[in-house]
Parts: sequence; C-alpha cells; structure tokens
Amino acid sequence: MQDPTLHVPPTKREHLEDRKLLDRPSREEMLQSESWRVLRITSEFVSGIDHLTGVYPAVSIFGSARTVLSDRYYELAVRTAELLGKAGFAIITGGGPGIMEAANKGARQAGALSIGCNIELPFEQELNVYCDKSMIFRYFFVRKMMFVKYSEAFVTFPGGFGTLDELFGALVLIQTKKISDFPVILFGSEYWGGLVDWLRERVLSANNITQEDVDSIHVVDEPERVRDIVVEYREKAERHSAKQASGSQPLTREGG
Repeated sequence: MQDPTLHVPPTKREHLEDRKLLDRPSREEMLQSESWRVLRITSEFVSGIDHLTGVYPAVSIFGSARTVLSDRYYELAVRTAELLGKAGFAIITGGGPGIMEAANKGARQAGALSIGCNIELPFEQELNVYCDKSMIFRYFFVRKMMFVKYSEAFVTFPGGFGTLDELFGALVLIQTKKISDFPVILFGSEYWGGLVDWLRERVLSANNITQEDVDSIHVVDEPERVRDIVVEYREKAERHSAKQASGSQPLTREGG
C-alpha cells in the first residue's frame, strides 16, 4: 500500500526554506537562488493541491499543540470533530499534537477522512497517529491556503499565536469578500470572550471594523452547536449554488 504521507526531511533552523525566503538576501544569493525558490514554492502549491484534491467538503480545526490529554478542551475537540465527521465533513488540522491530535482522533472515531497539514519547523513537530492523509509543508502561506481552499468552516479552540494567525487570516478573507458562507467558530466563551469584547468595545467603536465583521464570529461552548452552525452554512451555500445554476441554465440553453 502506498504511503499517503509526503515527507520533507527535518531541517535545521538556518536551512528552513521559509526562513531563507524572508531573510535579506545578498545580491549574489538573489541572482543564484531567488528565482529557483519561486519554482519550489510553485511546486509546493501543486503538490498540496494534488494531494488534497477530493477531501472537500471539510472543516479545519485549530488550537494549541500544547493542550494535554487531561485538558477538558481536548475531549471537547474530539467530540466536535466526531460530530462533524458524522455530518459528512472531513477534518483538517495542522497534524500535530494537542487540539490537532484530538480533532484528528475525533474524525477517525467517526469514520471520516482525517487530514494533517503539518509544517517544517526548527523544533520537531511530529504528525499525530490519527492522520489518514497528510503533508508536511515548507511554507506557511502555502499551508494556510490549503486550510481555506478545502474547508467549509474554521473551528478555533484555545491556542496561541499560530491559532490567532489562522483565525484573523480567515476573518480578513471574510471581511474582504474573498470567501463567503464561511463560518468562523470560536470554541470556549471563557477563553475567547475577552477577545470578542475587545473587538466590540475598542475596534468596532473606533470604526476600524463593522458590526457585520463582528457578527461573522460565532462563540460557542457545545460541540453540537458547532455541528449545527457548520451544517446550516453548508446548506445555505448549496442553496445559493443551486440558485446560481438555475439562473444560468436559460443562458446555457440559448447559447446552445
């Protein structure tokens, strides 16, 4: 049986490709390697798309790699992913430990496709054992595109900078209408409540975002509520697609 994982060998920090990309290059380095790096980036996009084609529809679940098994959010992430899996969604995570492992475990328990999109880091982050399909990326921005491209929703459990990066990346795409019918769900009102209050009281009151931007964020505490929101958005998107297809049919027939 062919190994479904595409492996990139562990790399020392100074040799990380995304670090090289962001370093200030010398003129000699620019002449010798920058154009080739663009080809490597392109190849990673192609590999990611080839590897993940067919996983749609899916839900991306984010959260801290440091969440331990005894943490209540670990079991809640397992349950959330299991319910989403039973509702017909594949589950995509960063493929590492903590919340990512919990979500992949829940997908496995539901018999849903369990996907891990890992990232090459200066400190090793091994793929968890619950991934059915996985890939290790060199570039964060390529990996981030895969999370959005194949997902119907983002579910964000308590986490740190990486989790916040994915969260706000999705909110910007929604705000700028790059994606639609795409819920962003924050799991854990105790953890996320202060952030949402700050967005309302500071950012919204300063007219730096709109009420619509704030309303695009769902804060929940029950796995069943996550499933219901995602299913509702999925059905809304399907109705919208059907309406568009129906509206285009007369043009197609007339053109024929």
